[in-house]
Amino acid sequence: MDFWSRLLAHTPLSSASSRKDFAKDPARRLHRFEKEYSQLLHTWRHSSNLAHDDEAAEQIEIRLQELTSLLSDESRRPLPHPCISFSAAKQVYIPVAKIATSSYNEWIIKEAVLFFATLIESEEEAFVENDNFSGSLTNLLVRITGANSIRLSAEIEARIVELAFNITTKIRLNPEILPAWFKSQHHGPHDAKRVEDHDKFTGKTQKQDFPLFYLLMDYIHHEGKVGDFARTGLLYIIEAASSSVLLEQWIVESDLSTLMATGLGALYSQLSRKLVIDHPSNEVPPCLALSDYEHPKSNYEIVSSCSPEFLSHVDTFLSHLLFWQDVLNHCKSVEVKSTLLEHFQVIFLQQLLYPSLLESSDVDGGSSVAVLTYLRRILESVDHPDMINLILHYLLALPDVVSAMPADSGDIVSAARKRKSLDLATMMASKSEEAADPLLFNLVDLIRACLRSQNHQTVHVTLQLVSTILKRHHRYAVTTLLDTEGVLDESHHRTAGAQAQEIDYLMALAGTIGGDDNFNELYENLLRDTLGRVENHPCSTTLITPKTSTNNHQLPAVPDSLPSAPRSVRSHTLRPEDPLLNIMLDRFETFFTNPVETNLCLTEAVIDLAVCGFMHLEGWFLRSPQSYDFEDDEEDEDIPPPDPSLDPESQEYAEYIQMQHLKECRRRPKWNQASLPRLLKVLQLLCDQVEAYREQVPRFDDLLQQRREAFQIADHAPPIPTPSRARTPSSQTPTVAGTPSIEKGMFDEARNPSRERPSGLEVFAQRILSELGTPSRSGSPRGRKETRRVTSERVTPMNDITPLRTPIPNRSFSPTSVASAPAPTSWDTRGDIFNSQAKAFQAIDQSILARRIGIPEVKPPVEPVTLSYDRKPAVITADSAEDDGDGSRDSEEEGEGGGEDALLAPSEDGETDAGTVVEEKTVSVSHVLTNVVLLQSFLFEMASVVQVRAGLFDEVRYT
Repeated sequence: MDFWSRLLAHTPLSSASSRKDFAKDPARRLHRFEKEYSQLLHTWRHSSNLAHDDEAAEQIEIRLQELTSLLSDESRRPLPHPCISFSAAKQVYIPVAKIATSSYNEWIIKEAVLFFATLIESEEEAFVENDNFSGSLTNLLVRITGANSIRLSAEIEARIVELAFNITTKIRLNPEILPAWFKSQHHGPHDAKRVEDHDKFTGKTQKQDFPLFYLLMDYIHHEGKVGDFARTGLLYIIEAASSSVLLEQWIVESDLSTLMATGLGALYSQLSRKLVIDHPSNEVPPCLALSDYEHPKSNYEIVSSCSPEFLSHVDTFLSHLLFWQDVLNHCKSVEVKSTLLEHFQVIFLQQLLYPSLLESSDVDGGSSVAVLTYLRRILESVDHPDMINLILHYLLALPDVVSAMPADSGDIVSAARKRKSLDLATMMASKSEEAADPLLFNLVDLIRACLRSQNHQTVHVTLQLVSTILKRHHRYAVTTLLDTEGVLDESHHRTAGAQAQEIDYLMALAGTIGGDDNFNELYENLLRDTLGRVENHPCSTTLITPKTSTNNHQLPAVPDSLPSAPRSVRSHTLRPEDPLLNIMLDRFETFFTNPVETNLCLTEAVIDLAVCGFMHLEGWFLRSPQSYDFEDDEEDEDIPPPDPSLDPESQEYAEYIQMQHLKECRRRPKWNQASLPRLLKVLQLLCDQVEAYREQVPRFDDLLQQRREAFQIADHAPPIPTPSRARTPSSQTPTVAGTPSIEKGMFDEARNPSRERPSGLEVFAQRILSELGTPSRSGSPRGRKETRRVTSERVTPMNDITPLRTPIPNRSFSPTSVASAPAPTSWDTRGDIFNSQAKAFQAIDQSILARRIGIPEVKPPVEPVTLSYDRKPAVITADSAEDDGDGSRDSEEEGEGGGEDALLAPSEDGETDAGTVVEEKTVSVSHVLTNVVLLQSFLFEMASVVQVRAGLFDEVRYT
């Protein structure tokens, strides 16, 4: 048929050339467009039911494809565009919309959507401003996405939402086209007088007023580009409310805020109520792999944090939460923003988030772990100050501040918001059960209770939450989570001599642990990391930024708009009796038996407390200046007195006084253990316990150095180790040229294909231990030179202690066992001896690492006895001598094991004499080694914080 048509019309038979001619000639292109449109109408009108007429549906689909193709091709060509003009003049889009809505055919709907999208993209004939066009398109979109429509594929849904998004983009760029898509049933778009008479608005909004708005609302919870298009389009509409009073009032009284709040609550309710923190078997961090870490058990009720389904639910919830934040950032209407925040607090915070925190428990399998993790993720994701203020203000039970707004406002939009607030209050009051009040039990109470929990995962996630609040929202913690006091002057700052003394003390503590690493380089890297961390703290901006004029000072991008937001942070310090600090220090006392993840969070929380520029370290992190006590014999270095003829008002005399003050500030106070804060005392105790471990565990220093090297290999080495890995001279075993190395023998054993393949955790541990188990071991344990350390005396910072300038010497190795062995007859036999020794040493090391130990007992330091010569001589009688003798015998008995403490000391069977069973927690030596490395790193980090703060915030006094 097509052949005879071309022949009668005297057109060439080549399809390629005919299409080019049609495309170039506007008249012929229009003729073809009209012909396709006529055939489309003819097929539609002669078909009784397109849903059951497959042949007619196929023909209509083809005709729509041709029409869309012609319009798309024409829009890319120079003027004139007769097909687009014909579509506007004849209103081609009206029958196209009717055909698609009545077809119930997925392919026809797809082509109709593409047809409308092509007309909008043409940007001609003002389609988006035409009421008939907007009515046809909105009717099409509502019908094909309604409840009575057919199920559409994800691709077609994406095209529908993208089409709606394109319309909102046009509205955003040109707000004048808004009346074509938004038509209030109570106000005509051309009646200016009714704009002033807003009080007649009943507040009952209908979907017919703004169908495009509700279409996007239905898709904001979807994932992928469908949800992205819907959320962004809705943001554009909310942003356009600032230019339309009608739209602003309509949004306030619509159910936008209710739908958004209930949708967020629904996504939160989908999250698992019970959770365990876990890592994939092939992604266990090295610090956990080289400890007593065990994968927690999960089931159908208790979900693992690394399960794909759980991660998907969390990502969906957080994406919708970020959408809330985007809406508040784009919303320029104060009334719309206030309505959204009010529903966020009442529906989500009061009805869902806080009750879940209140009902959580670490006894029933991890509900506390779940809700605290969700709260932490919320606080980490949200940046909008008003949302943060609502969350923390309510959960921390901060006092409300009454706004100074007038009681009777004449603004119509404000009146609409008040009506909406009354409706919300009425809805909440209609509920029979009373809502819980944070005044009785707030977030601070929950945090303190969870930190005392026996469930280490609860402690772990609670410390993470504390760190998040301290790092990102410190001003909310100053008066609630922390017990602080204000600092008014610089007299609370430490002196220059005390600064150097305390850094030396921390470095000396780290030096007692020992090691062969380049600690100078390690400390320099820590200084750079700490500097960036302190500078990036939210409170550091006002302290580091130069003092400029108010006009040049850059204010925050989104200032707080709620009157109940806490004031800006001022200089303060932490009281030594702060409950949170003491709870964490209680956890520090069992540092070596704590889980590694708990210790990581403990050290992180302490550093987060110390990096705030407004938080002074004196009194809880360092010694208080009020406790400084200087020696009296330091007067011999006084500066010579000035010339008596100098005028006290002269410059020379002022310089003399300044030099005197500078010398006084450089003096080092006497080191008194009683004046140390509890944090430093606990760290000293932990270092003493390390010394006790060194005496109890064979080859403790060698195994500790192997553990450090294991962490370095895990961070830098490729996944599959190679036998030719370069080692430092201090960790090599002497070998004779031409003999197989011990390292090669270990790798041959590790790569034996006959062995059963272990799990991911075992693979990592065996790889590290097999590589480091022997080469750092000397030939004889007795032939090793000990590193510098303190055994019985506590560390006291002295003027000559410079642990960074004098690195700990490298270890030397004595091949005693190799020398004492029989002389080999050949190089091969000597290599076999080395391999056999390597296997034997490795087995010994593995047995040592697997040994279970507890917290060692550390003898308290012997306090000097103060002799008093002012006592009067006592008159000794027979009775007193007898009493003294009994007393001495009693004291001797107590010293040999008597007294109350001795009576409650556990016996060998684990029971005390009073019948109480004392369960001592034991861990493996491998677990202790990992925690020792972590402790040493923490000591270096503490010293770096003290040094960085002194230079960045001028915290050291020189006068």
